Amino acid sequence: MRRALIIAALGSVLLHGLALFSFDFGMFGEPLEPLPLVAEIRLLPPAPTPETQSVPEKSEPPPRKQPPAPRPPQPAREVPAPAVTAEPLPDAAAAEPETLPPEPTPAPAREPLLPASGYLKFVVIKESLGMQIGMAEHRWKFSADGSYRLQSRIETSGLAALFKPLRQEHESRGQMGPAGLQPIHFSVLRNGQPRGEDADFDWQAGEVLLERDGSRHPLHPGSQDVLSLNYQLAYLSRLEEGIRIGVVTGKKYEHYALDAMGEEDIDTPAGRFRTLHLRAAGETLTEIWLALDHQRLPVKIRFTDKKGDSYSQVLSEFGLLPQ
Repeated sequence: MRRALIIAALGSVLLHGLALFSFDFGMFGEPLEPLPLVAEIRLLPPAPTPETQSVPEKSEPPPRKQPPAPRPPQPAREVPAPAVTAEPLPDAAAAEPETLPPEPTPAPAREPLLPASGYLKFVVIKESLGMQIGMAEHRWKFSADGSYRLQSRIETSGLAALFKPLRQEHESRGQMGPAGLQPIHFSVLRNGQPRGEDADFDWQAGEVLLERDGSRHPLHPGSQDVLSLNYQLAYLSRLEEGIRIGVVTGKKYEHYALDAMGEEDIDTPAGRFRTLHLRAAGETLTEIWLALDHQRLPVKIRFTDKKGDSYSQVLSEFGLLPQ
């Protein structure tokens, strides 16, 4: 009897733990549902019957006047033909080749705003519990040849790791371009295994290939993956007015509206920051707070799922890494 009670108690604890710590790390807000189109058919009114109009009686035309007698023809005056001086044809061998206009010089790539390598560490909080359930870390590396590599890792910790162990990793590789970061490859791992959610950016062909379903989509200038987006925002002007940008989440490629919510001072374990608050609203909600006095680094990221549960990544530490 006592053993049965212990098993029942453990089962109850396990179920409550799963209910408390059940979560899914979302990546970006879903697009808004399109408004339904309603078609209404109406009968057109009958065409109006034309009224009968009276035809006026024809009147006799006035008598025609006799034309004046023609003048006798004048003798034509001969116009002497202009003298044509024959010029020798240019020698084909001596002719200079046609000079083509020079090709336009491509715009130079932007210089990285961040140091060559560094990191950000976050605590992950489930806001409905008001407690930490995980940790996250971002790393970046910019090379002298203009290439870059971004990495992120998010994983459960403490009791959450006991009930639902999870480790998710993102990587973005690309090249610095005239407008900032230009992703080339994006990959996702979950618990060390590929998720089949990689994406390849072909900027020359103007398309992005999603591994998930093999689909290809037209690639709009300035598009980002969900990781590089956090660092591309530093290169965009007039961000306080909001922007619309293409984002690859690994599952799909969509355009999202990032609305600017204004400046906010927020407290984090890493200190107090003056930030610009951005959000992308849809079926889910993603919010980003950028540190205005620190190269617009993301110091807080909050994701709210379809059920209304919110998970925040709050900056706890940042620094430089050795070359």
